[in-house]
Amino acid sequence: MKIMISASEAMEKGVWNDILRLFGRDKDEDFWPKEEFILTEEQALTLKLIKK
Repeated sequence: MKIMISASEAMEKGVWNDILRLFGRDKDEDFWPKEEFILTEEQALTLKLIKK
């Protein structure tokens, strides 16, 4: 299963820094609030975005 999360949702849920780390992105880059990131089920579980 793949889970999509937007930059604004990640910020709201407090996982933005983790998303940046997972995708090797720089915090100083410009991001669009609706920019989406695709997580694996394992990544989403690790970030506590879903429960098993």
